[in-house]
Amino acid sequence: MEIRPIHNEADYKAVMREVSGYFEDEPAPGTPAGDRFEVLLTLVEAYENKHFPIDLPDPVEAIKFRMEQSDLTAKDLVPMIGRLNRVYEVLNRKRSLTLAMIWKLHNGLGIPAESLIRPPDSLQSA
Repeated sequence: MEIRPIHNEADYKAVMREVSGYFEDEPAPGTPAGDRFEVLLTLVEAYENKHFPIDLPDPVEAIKFRMEQSDLTAKDLVPMIGRLNRVYEVLNRKRSLTLAMIWKLHNGLGIPAESLIRPPDSLQSA
């Protein structure tokens, strides 16, 4: 099995062409084709993480997204953030999340803590 690192865009495209064929007829794990497929996916993932990093969402946007997904209102966030006026302050970026709020939102709504820890966009430039 000859496999080389992905050094550039041409290498990446070539590997992606090969990998896409495996998705149509995925090889069984533990077979030579399955092992090749697994190694190629690992190389693609490493290349994409290095060259196409994805930033975590802004904490407020993550909360609003979860609210939309779950059809929640600001009142539904009171147990996790505090009084309704405090919820609106957070949603309007007037107040930062505390560690206690972050954990309650993480546990209560399943929002990844990593997304909630990041400073909101409005505070990053300050």
